[in-house]
Amino acid sequence: MRLIKEIQSTIIEHQRMVESLFADPKQAEDIERAALMIADCLRSGGTVLIFGNGGSAADAQHIAGELVGRFKMERRGLRAIALTTDSSIMTSLTNDFGYDEIFSRQVEALGREGDLAVAISTSGNSPNILRAIDSARERNIPVLGITGRDGGAMRTRCSHCIIIPASDTPRIQEGHALVYHILCGLVEKLVCGEQE
Repeated sequence: MRLIKEIQSTIIEHQRMVESLFADPKQAEDIERAALMIADCLRSGGTVLIFGNGGSAADAQHIAGELVGRFKMERRGLRAIALTTDSSIMTSLTNDFGYDEIFSRQVEALGREGDLAVAISTSGNSPNILRAIDSARERNIPVLGITGRDGGAMRTRCSHCIIIPASDTPRIQEGHALVYHILCGLVEKLVCGEQE
């Protein structure tokens, strides 16, 4: 019986997080602006560079997979790369420069004007994410942040930031998944139209 109550409690927490997203009209505006940022980058021939740690690394790969592959519609592949997938690059950078440099060095090597960096962090304070944001800004690459809690240091460093209104990491991650699924659907329509 205790497990059932815990399950129900978790579902209620999730529901509250979604309701708080829905209740704030600014959240929808933030998601719309983010979709336009991604679409503008892709329409102009840029690449979306996505990165995060742990569950956010998995999210980065998920987003890249939806853009390169497809989300809902049959269409051409869209230029996106998760900077979390090349184990040789990541381990060599960690070994040679330290973990805080694993994304910033990749942004330095791969990022160009016209690209878009997407930084994902539940806290908004991960040092390697913040360094990558700074590396992108030094190269005139706008940064879309996806975070939670109060936005952390990302809030003021990103060109635009979506902040999930929750403090519990699993609820923030669930909010991130909802947001990036919405973004992928909107971006497909904006870049490729209803049908290609």
